[in-house]
Amino acid sequence: MKAVSGNLAAFFRSKQGASITAMTATGLLIIIKIIGSAVTGSIGIRADAVHSIIDFSGAVIGFTGIKIASRPPDKGHAFGHGKAESIAGAVIGSFILAAALFIGYEAVLRLINAAPVHMVEAGIYITVAAIIINVLVSWYGLKIARATDSIALEATSHDLLADSLSSVAVLAGLVLVRLTGNYIFDSVVALVVAVVILRTAVFTILKSLGSLMDDRLPPREEEIIRSVIDSHRKTVSFHDLRTRRSGSERHIDLHLELPASLTVLQAHQVCDELEVDIQSRLPGSNIVIHIEPCRRKS
Repeated sequence: MKAVSGNLAAFFRSKQGASITAMTATGLLIIIKIIGSAVTGSIGIRADAVHSIIDFSGAVIGFTGIKIASRPPDKGHAFGHGKAESIAGAVIGSFILAAALFIGYEAVLRLINAAPVHMVEAGIYITVAAIIINVLVSWYGLKIARATDSIALEATSHDLLADSLSSVAVLAGLVLVRLTGNYIFDSVVALVVAVVILRTAVFTILKSLGSLMDDRLPPREEEIIRSVIDSHRKTVSFHDLRTRRSGSERHIDLHLELPASLTVLQAHQVCDELEVDIQSRLPGSNIVIHIEPCRRKS
């Protein structure tokens, strides 16, 4: 029994577990929102349903990217498959962008036609339920994404978070329709939702493209690398530090100056120690060190 519970806990702490949870929750949200849109005729709820469909597609793509990225290096991919996550993130961002444009178009049509909304109370209850589910799942997904450095899972979680924010806007619109009887608020809120989704799309695409373009690691992480090297007693200096991210993996290479009096074995041990120290501070790091002699004695 303990083994089963331990396996379940490990599953829900993994990128794959979080991604599957996101897909399951999004599938449930799609059903809830489609029913709500059919019952009420609300363009706001329909926009939210479309967003959830995009979320589900994105979660599937993200899960696929995570699975591919987790494969070990092979003959054709000596540096691994980490960029699969970045590609998945860019595709998810494109899906979010498409959703924003579609929702904006539908909202403008509704503004022109002034279509009515029915059974507003039912729509309010449905939207509240959707908000609760979205917030819980997006919070959980972001927590796991940050713990595992998963770009694809982070993109999926941001998508879910944007969905929850759009649901809040839909809820506000339905409440205003209920209080005033003016259906225009439903369409106005749908336009607001489109803008929120568009912002998420831009953020997701830019972050994914940054990884695909081999952006350097954040300054905070490079400072960790420098501090680890500087703290090692046998290190003289280093230069030509280069860093990049590939999915959840970090690639680091540098030139390290060591005392010329060290033997090859001693120099190798220094490199091993530095690699272990850096990897303990920055998990998922792949480090290449070029050794250069310095005439200063140890």
